[in-house]
Amino acid sequence: MPLALLALAVGAFGIGTTEFVVMGLLPEIAGDYGVSIPTAGLLVTGYALGVVVGAPLLTVLGNKVSRKRMLMLLMGLFVAGNILSAIAPSFGVMVTGRVIASLAHGSFFGIGSVVAAGLVAPDRKAGAIATMFTGLTVANIVGVPLGTLIGQAVGWRTTFAIVAALGVIGLLGIARLVPAMPGPEGTHLRRELKAFRNPQVLLAMAMTVLGFGGVFAAITYIAPMMTEVAGYSDGAVTWLLVLFGVGMFLGNLLGGRLADRALMPLLYGALGGLAIVLALFTLAAHNKVLAAIAVLLVGALGFATVPPLQKRVLDQAHGAPTLASAVNIGAFNLGNALAAWLGGLVIAAGLGYTAPNWVGAVLAAAALGLAFWSAALERRALATADASGAATAGPSDTDARIPVHH
Repeated sequence: MPLALLALAVGAFGIGTTEFVVMGLLPEIAGDYGVSIPTAGLLVTGYALGVVVGAPLLTVLGNKVSRKRMLMLLMGLFVAGNILSAIAPSFGVMVTGRVIASLAHGSFFGIGSVVAAGLVAPDRKAGAIATMFTGLTVANIVGVPLGTLIGQAVGWRTTFAIVAALGVIGLLGIARLVPAMPGPEGTHLRRELKAFRNPQVLLAMAMTVLGFGGVFAAITYIAPMMTEVAGYSDGAVTWLLVLFGVGMFLGNLLGGRLADRALMPLLYGALGGLAIVLALFTLAAHNKVLAAIAVLLVGALGFATVPPLQKRVLDQAHGAPTLASAVNIGAFNLGNALAAWLGGLVIAAGLGYTAPNWVGAVLAAAALGLAFWSAALERRALATADASGAATAGPSDTDARIPVHH
C-alpha cells in the first residue's frame, strides 16, 4: 500500500476522534457552559447534520480544484473548527466550531475514497479504501478513550487542541505524500448529479443509512444499557466503547479484504449477521460477558459493510464518483441521526433501554432486503443486455469473427 494512504489515515484518525470524543466529555462541557446535558447533546447533533450538509456542498464547490489541494483545504477547515472549539468563549461559539469541523468530514472521506482507490490496482481498491478508514476505527480504540481521559484530567479544551494538532499533521502528510491527482476533465455539477439517476447508487446509499443506522440505534444508548441492564459500572463504559472500536477495526479489515473478491456476498453476510446479533443483544444485555461480546460483534459486522458499500457507490457512479462518494459518507451520519432518534422514541415509550436493539435489528434487516433487491436488479439488467446482444448479432457479426487465412 502506498505511503499516501498513511497520510489519509492520519486525517481520518483526527476526524474520527473529534466526532466521537465529545460524547465522553458532555458532562464537562455542559458544566463549563452552564447548560443541561440534553442541550450539550446539540454538539453531537450539530456535527452529524454538518456532515450531511457539508458533504455535497463542499464537494461541489471544490469541483474545479485538484483532489490533493481539496484534501488539504478540507484539513485546514477541520483544524480551524477544532481550534475554535478549543477556545470557544460561549456554548454557541462551541457549536459553531463543531459545525465548521464537521463540514470537512464528508468531503474528506468522499474525495479520500476516490484518491485511495486511484492509488492502487483495480483489484485492490476496497483494500485501499479500508486502509484510509482504518484511521477512523483506530480513533475509536485509541483517540476517543485517550481524548476522554485527557479531557477529564486536564480539561476538555486541551483535547480539542490536540485534535487540531492531529489535523495539522494530517495536512502536512497529505501535502508531502499524496500525489497530484487532478479531477477528471470536463467534470461539472450536472455530470456529477447524473450519477444519482442510477437506482444502484441510491440503493447503496439507502443500505448505508439503514445498515449503519442499525449499529447506532444500539450504540448511542450503550451507557444506560450497560449500566442499568448489564450491571456495569459507569467507568466500564469507556472500555466497552474501546471494545466496540476493536470490533470496528476488525470489521473494516475484513470488509476491505473480502469486498474486492465477493462484494455482494459480504454485504449479505454482514447485514444478516448484524440483524441477528442486534436482535439477540436484547437478551444478551442482561449478562455482562454476553453483552460485551455483542458490543464487539455489532462493531465488527457494522463496519464490515463500510468498504463494500463505499466501493459499490464508486463502481456504480459511472465516471462521476466524487459527489456520490461524499454523499454516501453523509448517509452514514444520516443513519446515525435517524437511529438515535428512533432509539430515543422507543425508550421514551417505556419499552426499556434494550428496545433500541430491536430498532437496530429491523433497520439492518431492511438494509439486507435492499441488498437482495439491488442484486436482483443487477442480474435482470445483465440478462437484458445479453438478450439484446444476442438478438442484434447477425450473420455478418458471425462472419466477422471467423479468421481469414491468406
